[in-house]
Amino acid sequence: MHTRLSVNINKIATLRNARGGNIPDVIKTAKDCELFGAEGITVHPRPDERHIRYDDVIELKEAVTTELNIEGYPTNEFLALVLKVKPTQCTLVPDASNVITSNQGWDTIKHKDFLKDVIEQLHEFGIRTSLFINPVEQFIEGAKIVNSNCIELYTGPFANIFTIDKYKAISPYVQSAKYAQSLDLKVNAGHDLNLENLAFFKKNIPFTAEVSIGHALISDALYYGLNNTIQMYLRQLKSIGS
Repeated sequence: MHTRLSVNINKIATLRNARGGNIPDVIKTAKDCELFGAEGITVHPRPDERHIRYDDVIELKEAVTTELNIEGYPTNEFLALVLKVKPTQCTLVPDASNVITSNQGWDTIKHKDFLKDVIEQLHEFGIRTSLFINPVEQFIEGAKIVNSNCIELYTGPFANIFTIDKYKAISPYVQSAKYAQSLDLKVNAGHDLNLENLAFFKKNIPFTAEVSIGHALISDALYYGLNNTIQMYLRQLKSIGS
């Protein structure tokens, strides 16, 4: 099964914001990523706008020709932005306001009513929904109960264990992904996927619909160039792994 590569361009905005001005150009980078083969652009605007800004998201809606995926915690402000932009997909993430990066998935049982209401609003505007989830079956079942279209498996723990024991690292993800598939939930994945672990993940969960990769890909682009780096990641998704 084909797996889409969605490039998270938050780090491009972080670099721009460090100096002010418009270098590097976030919008041009998004267009270039698509030109070089990416099949989606992901952004995660946070309340402090420390990387992607709300204005960037509005501009990206006009620029992106593949799929725009907006990630974030569904505050009133975030939801207003998403409903205005109407991206292809909205990935809901349970981030606390002070975290550096996403570090856990939803407890879909505890937050059932909240998530169901948010997802209903998004569906009214034709927006595909995905929930950031740890590989725990009860939470995946909860995603189905609140009518999410997809889950995004939080792969941070997988990446942490991968270099020690890759088979132990992938095991709960395979089980969870198969369970999600049995519930007719599309399976996305993201967080700390990179050139070392991506092919192995894809080999073991070949029906992964989408991977969202930002930090590692943008960091690799400093060495290899953006065009070449995207090709390298696309090849990993086509590799049989090992």
